[in-house]
Amino acid sequence: MKQRTLLGRSALLALAVLFIGITVLSTWALRGWRLDLTENNLYTVAPGTQRILDALPEPVNLHYFWSARTAGEYPTLKNYGTRVSEFLQELAARSNGKLRLSIVDPQPFSAEEDRAAELGVEGVPIGAGGETFFFGLAGTNSTDGRESIGFFDPSKEEFLEYDVAKLIQQLGRPDKPVVGWLSSLPMGGGFDPMSGQSREPWYVYAQAAEMFTVRDLNPDLTAVDADVDVLAIVHPKSLPLAAQQAIDQFALRGGRLLVFIDPLAEQDPGGASPDNPLAAMAADRSSQLGTLLGAWGVDFNVHEVIGDLSYGMSVAMRAGEAPTRHIAILGLDSTSLAADDVVTNGLGTINLATSGYLTPREGATTHFEPLLQSSAVAGPLPVERFAMLMDPASLQDGFAPTGQRYVFAARVTGNIKSAFPNGPGPLRESAQPLNLIVFADTDLLADYLWLRDVPPSFFGPRAKQAWAHNGDLVWNALDNLAGTADLISVRGRASYSRPFERVDALRREAEGRLRSKEQELEAQLTATEEKLTALQSQRADQSGLILTPEQQQEIERFEAEKLRIRKDLRDVRAGLNEDIRQLGNRLKLVNIVLVPAIFAFIALLAALWRRKRQAAILLVQRSARP
Repeated sequence: MKQRTLLGRSALLALAVLFIGITVLSTWALRGWRLDLTENNLYTVAPGTQRILDALPEPVNLHYFWSARTAGEYPTLKNYGTRVSEFLQELAARSNGKLRLSIVDPQPFSAEEDRAAELGVEGVPIGAGGETFFFGLAGTNSTDGRESIGFFDPSKEEFLEYDVAKLIQQLGRPDKPVVGWLSSLPMGGGFDPMSGQSREPWYVYAQAAEMFTVRDLNPDLTAVDADVDVLAIVHPKSLPLAAQQAIDQFALRGGRLLVFIDPLAEQDPGGASPDNPLAAMAADRSSQLGTLLGAWGVDFNVHEVIGDLSYGMSVAMRAGEAPTRHIAILGLDSTSLAADDVVTNGLGTINLATSGYLTPREGATTHFEPLLQSSAVAGPLPVERFAMLMDPASLQDGFAPTGQRYVFAARVTGNIKSAFPNGPGPLRESAQPLNLIVFADTDLLADYLWLRDVPPSFFGPRAKQAWAHNGDLVWNALDNLAGTADLISVRGRASYSRPFERVDALRREAEGRLRSKEQELEAQLTATEEKLTALQSQRADQSGLILTPEQQQEIERFEAEKLRIRKDLRDVRAGLNEDIRQLGNRLKLVNIVLVPAIFAFIALLAALWRRKRQAAILLVQRSARP
């Protein structure tokens, strides 16, 4: 008996030593190996990100400022901060030494705290004590270039890889991207013949000129310079054939385009002059790219404007008049914006005026992704209805929503063929895939639709205040397109936070049963009260102080029924907890026992196979000896 016990203990000890040995061996032998088994490949670096790392011309220094000690009191921030740290370490491991990562936990009043502020990572007060919390990334290169992510917003964790890849690429490419700007609207400011005064540049254009190297282009261009990263085309009216062919070749060689077209551009002067101010009312104020847009797989109806009963805004047509609902001047909210695209993610209100709509062309080779859409209570209106519009409310006369959601802006990608197969350019099909973002409205660029003037004060001059996100939308689009094709290919991914879907389903099922029991109780209570009222009306004694036997029996029956239903409710709640407990036990069994047992079994098989193979080799060697 003692010998059997000793053997059993020895076997357990041997298994424990074997398990520890296998763990140590696998840790050493599989160092650097990575296997992502998550549903959405959450830990797999996108190919575009890897190419950005491979293309770095020189090392980049990354400084991750992360208040890990402070975050310990906030589980959400702690988990996300750990995820950012692991992701940065993964990038550094894949960069072949081109990323030099340092993780810093700045302490109060320390040199690290000053260094974080110097590099653009500002601490934010957190908690009741107002302790400074750092959660950002700064990068530097050998030419004193600096880029930073001031704070990692947990609500944007789907775009963590994109934001970090963008920062790395900017440090690897210190020069500002070049944006070629071709516009028939007076966006750059200048003299206004209607008012006889100089006008300021449109704010969206002025800010773009600070963020990028903006190069104004003329409609008579015959080629787009090779160093232009993004071609912005605003309200193209009657472009010469040579200019269209130049744009076509730019698109075929993989150039990125940001295009704004419109069936009715409110900001188009339309030939109006001081001598004839009403000329614009009868003028054609539409724009389109015609053959080019069709070759890129997009259709655009230049004769229709979208009205929307859900997003129509109230506007005052003339000073002193009460605001009137205008179903063609739209204030889109976040539900109409693509949440999974970096250009529109996180934005709120986007305002449009007399916008058209876009549709993917049948048989197109490109991929069409909506960025802005109408509600389901929208429909087209003929452009002619806006020629002499005096009362916006009249647009609703005869208006019939189609139930369709119309696309105001889209991202279009893929390989294309030339719109001018017999043209002078050398390319007839894509050398690099097309990257296009196109809007069916130009008025969204105008200041009046998203900015208001703040009067001058003692503290400063007149300023602009945004009341919508039109500018952010345009700058995001330019910023995204100005990156390389590798950066554009890095898209938002699923959230790292995964809900307990099975537990939630069990809880919803039990809550449904609880609700039905509650409704049953309420119905029985109502029926019993009605019965008591009926019995009371039939009583001979109307004093109301003595209960009849029938009333007493009915009350006792109700009390018993109520106790029974309450017991059922407790049983349902207990059943809910029991189902969740059993699910937790099954998961523990799988994670603690089954998975290690499977790996141990595989390791034992591998060891036995190796031992058998070595024995066979020795046998062959012995038989070969003389």
